[in-house]
Amino acid sequence: MAFQVGEKVVYANHGIATIENISSRSFGAHQERFYLLRLSPNRMTVMVPFSHAQDVGLRKVTKCSEVNRVLAYLAAGRSSGSTQDWKDRFKENSDKMHGGNLVKVAEVFKALLIIQLSKTLSFREKRMLERARSMLVLETSIAKSVPQREAEDLIQRALAKCNLPMPPAL
Repeated sequence: MAFQVGEKVVYANHGIATIENISSRSFGAHQERFYLLRLSPNRMTVMVPFSHAQDVGLRKVTKCSEVNRVLAYLAAGRSSGSTQDWKDRFKENSDKMHGGNLVKVAEVFKALLIIQLSKTLSFREKRMLERARSMLVLETSIAKSVPQREAEDLIQRALAKCNLPMPPAL
């Protein structure tokens, strides 16, 4: 999958990034091309080799129709909270987050919200909930071409349909 300079992309588990440059570097006789990404939340830059772009979960921003499906999923009734040990749950959720798929991020977000209603999340799960929240808000904002505040409102309204609270941004 090829990206262009200036294009917004999703860097799995990190959020939205802008392709700032495409460059080449030589390593001995081997030439490698890189994307230079600027991550939206913290303005950090990252270089991703073309050959590993798919491995690290670099992908195009989700289409608006898919975001609508994510919002419908968030609005759907609650499932029961997971009973598995937090370490196992954390591993499973980490795998979903690493994949970068917005639907999987929404699954993690909603599951952690449900668990949080009945018990305290571990420190690592709290951080994961915040990261999932941030990724949902940013990608919804970009995909729907709305300000982040409006994206937060869309997510909050979806969650309210199944009586789940929108966690505050940290």
